[in-house]
Amino acid sequence: MRKPYMRIPYTDILASPTIIPQTATTISGALVALQEFFKSSLSKGSPSTVVLTGAGISVASGLADYRGPKGTYRVNKTYRPIYYSEFIQNHEARKRYWARSFLGWTSLLKGKPNAGHYAVKSLGDLGLVQSVITQNVDSFHPKAHPHLPTIELHGYLRSCICTSCHEELPRDTFQNELARLNPAWDAFLQEILASGALDTENPDERRAKGLRTNPDGDVDLPDAPYTTFRYPACPRCLTAPPTIGDGIRATVEVDADGAWKSTSTAGILKPAVTMFGENIRAPIKIAAEHAIENAETLLVLGTSLATYSAWRLVKRAKDRGIPISIINLGGVRGEDAFFSNLDPSQGGSQGVRAELSTDELLPALVEHLRQSSSAEKTPEHHDHSVGPHGASVFKDMMS
Repeated sequence: MRKPYMRIPYTDILASPTIIPQTATTISGALVALQEFFKSSLSKGSPSTVVLTGAGISVASGLADYRGPKGTYRVNKTYRPIYYSEFIQNHEARKRYWARSFLGWTSLLKGKPNAGHYAVKSLGDLGLVQSVITQNVDSFHPKAHPHLPTIELHGYLRSCICTSCHEELPRDTFQNELARLNPAWDAFLQEILASGALDTENPDERRAKGLRTNPDGDVDLPDAPYTTFRYPACPRCLTAPPTIGDGIRATVEVDADGAWKSTSTAGILKPAVTMFGENIRAPIKIAAEHAIENAETLLVLGTSLATYSAWRLVKRAKDRGIPISIINLGGVRGEDAFFSNLDPSQGGSQGVRAELSTDELLPALVEHLRQSSSAEKTPEHHDHSVGPHGASVFKDMMS
């Protein structure tokens, strides 16, 4: 494997945050501050907040994060993701990637949106949130709130995409092909599923069974024979090889079972995610920038903003002068600059910084806002009952 030439940003512990306002150290204090933050949207009756999320919001769904208290970069100091150039240029690197992804896919399939994702949906139902930008590739946001627009900044794992013709292939279909081409690996997967190794998120228990879990839905097996792993070619390119540079027709060759051969010059399938060293697709970048330009407030959830693609969006919001709130366990890249020049006496209308769990805070925030809205509409009755989107939504989200 080629030596990495690109530094993974901010893998060390970031400085602890300054809580803003000072009362936001508790759930109750943060609720009051965030109510102030949303007050302009509440008074207008039209959604004006954009939500930006990271891996931290999916931790309660059983997925690993990167830089949290138990994040992969903290627990596994040797971990690094595959780089785009490696994947494109190195057949052996692709074997290793797809073997690990093959084993980890079942864990990602079992994951479901958690209370935090559904609370974002409810904030949209309340007329507060106009859209979501997520760095996550787990598809939990579009599953939890299909009618609230979601921009998947770094793509998604639910599909593969051909690097030549850009045709997408459902990941389930690709998984079935990997199982067919690698019967011994498939048998091993069934063994570890039966052992329960993938049913626990405890890294010590997984390591005891010979597994190491990493983000992005893959599983690492020390000393595994990755060189034996095979993966399919793009079906479209195999049928109709594309034209490459200088009008030359590409070559796409497979073995007797349909596995991609290294003599091919096209037809490589990759996950439909933005890998390290790969550019975000232009339409996605433009859509995210447009969302920030049209937002009146920005709510950041479960991210250290270590990746520049996300940090620059928050920087743009700051440059525009709109209020920013950040809810994250642990420090955030350059966060002091996002809260500079705030009135020390402000209670949340200009910005909030809380170090609390999103899956606890967000559902409580939804209930708090609903109750406050109900009390304001019918103060003489003090009616704090949950509205039509309430009890059933939260029952479903916790099941």
